[in-house]
Amino acid sequence: MAFPQPRPGPAELPRRLVRSIECGQGAVRAARFNADGNYCVTGGSDKTLKLWNPRKGTLLRSYLGHGYEVLDAAGSFDNSQLCSGSADKTAALWDVAPGQVLRKFRGHAGVSDAGTPAGVAPRAAVTRCPLPPQKVSSVQFNEEATVIVSGSIDSSVRCWDCRSRRPDPVQVLDEAKDGVSSVKVSDHEILAGSVDGRVRRYDLRAGELYSDYVGSPVTCVCFTKDGQCVLVASLAAPLRLLDKDTGEMLGEYSGHHSSSCRLDCVLSERDTHVGCASEDGAVYFWDLVEGSLATRLPVGRGAVQSLAFHPAQPVLLAATGATLQLWDSGTEEGDAAT
Repeated sequence: MAFPQPRPGPAELPRRLVRSIECGQGAVRAARFNADGNYCVTGGSDKTLKLWNPRKGTLLRSYLGHGYEVLDAAGSFDNSQLCSGSADKTAALWDVAPGQVLRKFRGHAGVSDAGTPAGVAPRAAVTRCPLPPQKVSSVQFNEEATVIVSGSIDSSVRCWDCRSRRPDPVQVLDEAKDGVSSVKVSDHEILAGSVDGRVRRYDLRAGELYSDYVGSPVTCVCFTKDGQCVLVASLAAPLRLLDKDTGEMLGEYSGHHSSSCRLDCVLSERDTHVGCASEDGAVYFWDLVEGSLATRLPVGRGAVQSLAFHPAQPVLLAATGATLQLWDSGTEEGDAAT
């Protein structure tokens, strides 16, 4: 006879600042948990990646190899590899233990200072997301860590085979009309947010492209844990929750400041709350269903540049300036689990 699972307790949110780490990387451009949430990686404006134990504030290893600032990073499912994207127009594959670059993928096109690919006539003036030129803005592994998916200001998403020695991407998705600011990957889908105001979802099994227009430059996109919805952050607009299949707007969340910076959005570990960084130095969390503001975390004085939510616990990473902060729920269970 199988016993029923215990009823889950009420959802917790990060509310207590546990640790503040001066990363020594210039501005921290990205902060990401590894697959199990025990460690994290930061990318800095000083061209480095750093691996941390955020609970203890311990630096475990530094990774050198990019020519310009590191703008995004992600870890593989087994924690043995990292991938990173940089303003040097490359995506890199790293071996975590020795700290060596295994591969560099250089296929993203360079762009002019105006953000337009060389040789292409400038587009009509539009509201632009402030992404530096010549950059790989977002990177993700697939589930098996055999492919790296990268999004760039060159308006393309490219898929790189980590096992092959070929220098060219195995697939190029170039439907975006402006820079790609954010990519996420599920078992069979690629989600891409673009400065052209569209969220594109590529169903790799069916070979289909689905596109939703949100009206302002997209800065970050996320899948919900159940894979049924998409969370979208964009400039000068509320955070939006969309039905993945129909594009119907299920919720709007407002109160944060988002006028000029590229800001991350997150979902809590149980999909009960949505969160977004803000230019006023805070992180805002709303109840996903009700849309009401649940909490505001005072992180710093400047814009919060990066967010990451723990995969299984109510624990948050927030980066502002040169500082990385770890927040948790302050409960005994959260303390023990972390």
